[in-house]
Amino acid sequence: MSIRATNQADVIPLRPVPTAPGPSGAPLGEPLWRDLVGEVLRRERKAQGRTLKEMSEASRISLAYLSEVERGRKEASSEVLAAAARALGLTLADVLALAGERLVSLTAARSRTGAPGAAGGHRPVRTALPARRAGPAGPMGGVLLAA
Repeated sequence: MSIRATNQADVIPLRPVPTAPGPSGAPLGEPLWRDLVGEVLRRERKAQGRTLKEMSEASRISLAYLSEVERGRKEASSEVLAAAARALGLTLADVLALAGERLVSLTAARSRTGAPGAAGGHRPVRTALPARRAGPAGPMGGVLLAA
């Protein structure tokens, strides 16, 4: 066995290996939280017409690290996410709520397409607060995530 083959045998993938492509050709693997949060940060930054450099300076997060967070390559701490959120004029709760909404929509899409493991023994996601509960709905509009 060559050295190259030996080194490749020890590689453990960081992302789940998808079982089959979805209707759009995209893999159906379980979405990772870091991907969802990065997607939200990038979408919000671009919606404001800001560059990565501008956001890096405003948040005091290195450009390279912020780029990796946006691409889902780094699992950012809550402090880093809060700084990025503030630079966008958002709260940490806003960013997490937007990522949660995206997770709910992706999970619902997987359930509709019959993706393997879509409902695999997980509790259903509740989409509304009970009627007896009072108070503001918050940034998620009353969506609760079940673990």
